[in-house]
Amino acid sequence: MDMRLLAIFDEIYKTKSVTRAGQNLDLPQTSVSLALGRLRHQFNDPLFVRTSKGMEPTPHAKELVKPLRQALQILQAATRQQVVFDPARSERQFRISMTDFSHLEFLPSLINRVNELAPSVQIEILRITPDTASLLESGDSDLAVGFMPELDAGFFQQNLFQQNFACVVRKTHPRIGARMTENLYKRESHVVITAAGTGQDLVEKTLTRKGIQRKIALSLPTLPGLGNLLANTDLVATVPVRVAQTLVRIAQVKLLAPPIAFPSFMIKQHWHERYQHDPANRWLRSQMADLFQE
Repeated sequence: MDMRLLAIFDEIYKTKSVTRAGQNLDLPQTSVSLALGRLRHQFNDPLFVRTSKGMEPTPHAKELVKPLRQALQILQAATRQQVVFDPARSERQFRISMTDFSHLEFLPSLINRVNELAPSVQIEILRITPDTASLLESGDSDLAVGFMPELDAGFFQQNLFQQNFACVVRKTHPRIGARMTENLYKRESHVVITAAGTGQDLVEKTLTRKGIQRKIALSLPTLPGLGNLLANTDLVATVPVRVAQTLVRIAQVKLLAPPIAFPSFMIKQHWHERYQHDPANRWLRSQMADLFQE
């Protein structure tokens, strides 16, 4: 069987879309549709059926996916043929799983870089969820970026930079001046961010270990809006330093060193073994490393 047909079958299976399969393989949609027609004729089965959730595989396609993927990998290894990724011409859509912290830290610089080097490439941002690992494995997410210790095992990863914590309060806080003391930290009311990837578990574990209790007045699931909230209340937030620096730039708040020694943590990019040598994935990873690796 033509290796391109195998690649198209695999991509439609992963993306549930003829259009996205064509974008990812840099092929016109008409070519993908014609190839799907050939596959249907060869296997005497529809293979993929249009539903409200996209092109869902038939039972026969589900039986075929494993042996066809194995055949594709064998052919690629034997012939050393890989799709050449030309960022200047590509219309590929990359899907990146990110934490809220990563949105603030990475997106502006990444979008500017992609627009410069690959003007027709699209970026879709996904939330970090318990399904992120399976999305990376299936190819429905190209990269996952942030603090995600649950992905340290079984995935390729690359360190980008280390993070510490800082306290953020409004500039005109009536009781907190240029220094945050432990007594102030215990006495003041806090807002905590429960979103994945902010290192909140590290803060809570450290406080528990040291026997320090703080007053939590508000829990938020996301970071957006935190700067405005802090600028207009007397709440204290303990967040990664780079988040704190961003909040200082966009809101009337100030950054203070925490009175407690919190552990640092590593921001990484993660990808699945299946895409270690994929040219497009390698290009995306190289841009992330070039922009953000320390």
